[in-house]
Amino acid sequence: MPENVTRRSPARTAGALLAGFGVIVVLSIATDAVLHGTHVFAPEGQPMATGLWALALAYRCAYAVLGCAVTARLAPDRPMWHALVLGGIGVVLSTLGTVATWDKGPGFGPRWYPLSLIVTALPCAWLGGRLAGPTSSPRQSG
Repeated sequence: MPENVTRRSPARTAGALLAGFGVIVVLSIATDAVLHGTHVFAPEGQPMATGLWALALAYRCAYAVLGCAVTARLAPDRPMWHALVLGGIGVVLSTLGTVATWDKGPGFGPRWYPLSLIVTALPCAWLGGRLAGPTSSPRQSG
């Protein structure tokens, strides 16, 4: 395979980012649905205890680490960079969600919750990139 195909692959980069993002979104939505369906969480839009918001933050962080690790493993090169790009996407989306729901009532959680999603996005991405470790794809210096 020519060197430039390994190093410069926008399709593989996009695929790695989409795969990691998909892991985070699917696992988060599925866990939310299970916890709402089993009545661990209150019905959508209703207030919940602080501990349940902390639980939601914990599993979202775990899923973010996992998703960023998937992105790093699938990256054509520079796995940590790819993981951090996904973390940056998480910062942007979490910020947009925070702005959109800031004064919408207790069903959207205490104010620390959306802020914590913003603050934890990059550390989770970094940890996911570190946990992915070296990949089998060739490394090229740029």
